[in-house]
Amino acid sequence: MFSAKSALLFAVGVLIAFGANRFYSQSTANQTDGTMEDYKSAKSVYDFTVKDSHGADVSLEKYRGKVLLIVNIASQCGLTKGNYAELTELSKTYADKEFKILSFPCNQFGGQMPEGDGEEMVCHLRSANAEVGDVFAKIEVNGDGAHPLYKYLKHKQGGTLGDSIKWNFAKFLVNREGQPVDRYAPTTSPSGIKKDIDKLLG
Repeated sequence: MFSAKSALLFAVGVLIAFGANRFYSQSTANQTDGTMEDYKSAKSVYDFTVKDSHGADVSLEKYRGKVLLIVNIASQCGLTKGNYAELTELSKTYADKEFKILSFPCNQFGGQMPEGDGEEMVCHLRSANAEVGDVFAKIEVNGDGAHPLYKYLKHKQGGTLGDSIKWNFAKFLVNREGQPVDRYAPTTSPSGIKKDIDKLLG
């Protein structure tokens, strides 16, 4: 049996541990892969920070003034070959324009992006001859663990039959002010988005 003193010390220890754990949880919640955890209050994509393929922070502020196409990519999907080829074509076509593709590897759909970040991802894309813009660290795009950027994109541009990303290669078009203005299904060909890109580029 605990003595009164032991019981008191135990209670104090539990309270301290609880407080520390609560503080840790709140701290880590504010240090996720993206700033603006409260994505609904974000004014544009520029409010978010992502990780590059090597783990360094990248503020999307660096893309201010550019038209952006944001895509969740995968290496082993039936849509991979066509999307890689057409995203590469878009990259080359608009290389001298204020346009950039932001590619986010995602393994949530059938485990079709098994490659790791860093050199493994670089080697995969090189061997696939895929020039798919700036490539970032792997993220989740659906569920509680979805990156805040994707929560924001889905909030601003809801999909049919719910806001969730349906599969690999869903696409969001962002204007020069950082506002998501359109959303495209995974089966939408990147080349079919050219007219919308041209319109935003003026």
